[in-house]
Amino acid sequence: MKLVEPPSCSSASSVVFIGRNRRGQWVAQEQNGLYGGLFVNRAQAVKYALFENGQHPEMLVELSREIELDMQDRLTATIQTSRVARHR
Repeated sequence: MKLVEPPSCSSASSVVFIGRNRRGQWVAQEQNGLYGGLFVNRAQAVKYALFENGQHPEMLVELSREIELDMQDRLTATIQTSRVARHR
């Protein structure tokens, strides 16, 4: 039996943006910053996005402008939430 990591998203139909950053790397990022990554090629970015959004190609949006992977807002919110939880 092969173990597979479950998708990160809570919703099976998350919009995922795909495009290149200023360095030419491919970026895939969920619209709310819940998950994302950098990829060497478009095929890998699409494969990742489809896995994470529950195999919904209609929810992928390929951008013609540059996109930078931005996980900072989500990370900051997670850190702040965990700090509040620990201090209660």
